[in-house]
Amino acid sequence: MPSLDTCIAFFGLSLVLGFTPGPDNIFVLMQSATQGRKAGFVVTLGLCAGLVVHTLAVALGLAAVFAASTTAFTVLKVLGATYLAYLAWQAFRAPVGPLALQAEQQPSMLRMFLRGWVMNLTNPKVVFFFLALLPQFVHAERGAIALQLCVLGGIFIVATLVAFGTITYFAAAVSSGLRSSASAQRWLNRMAGTVFLGMAARLALAER
Repeated sequence: MPSLDTCIAFFGLSLVLGFTPGPDNIFVLMQSATQGRKAGFVVTLGLCAGLVVHTLAVALGLAAVFAASTTAFTVLKVLGATYLAYLAWQAFRAPVGPLALQAEQQPSMLRMFLRGWVMNLTNPKVVFFFLALLPQFVHAERGAIALQLCVLGGIFIVATLVAFGTITYFAAAVSSGLRSSASAQRWLNRMAGTVFLGMAARLALAER
């Protein structure tokens, strides 16, 4: 098991990283602003579910195998970019109007969870990030390496929940008034679509 000092230091670093602008927290920000607080929290849970998979992959050594495969990296980034482009298309064509009417047309919470999960799993950069970050806090003398990696992954997920949950809360609060206006809703949807397209392009052009 990692020492308490290591866990505290890693949690602090993870919190900073959680608040640092990146694809995942920007994704949470836009979903919270356009779909509301509940949807933002559910998307965050989906993203963290993806982090569970990445943590297990690193602990079991699967991530290293994936990182060595150019084909796997390319396929995953194309899938991720395509999915983000699809979300951009949905945002651009999203209806505007009374919130009560929109509530009937909003995606289910299961779909919001899957959005976060797929978003995280199809980002190959997360694999490389975990491979680069987690081993730096592992010490052989502290016991089983795989167990230490899982503990560190769990700490990272908790920090992510705190950071993304905070982002969700304030993004939804700020946008609640805007979403009562049809013109503001249209502006938010277009902004979300533009952000998703930008993220799709960035991921499609990413290199290992």
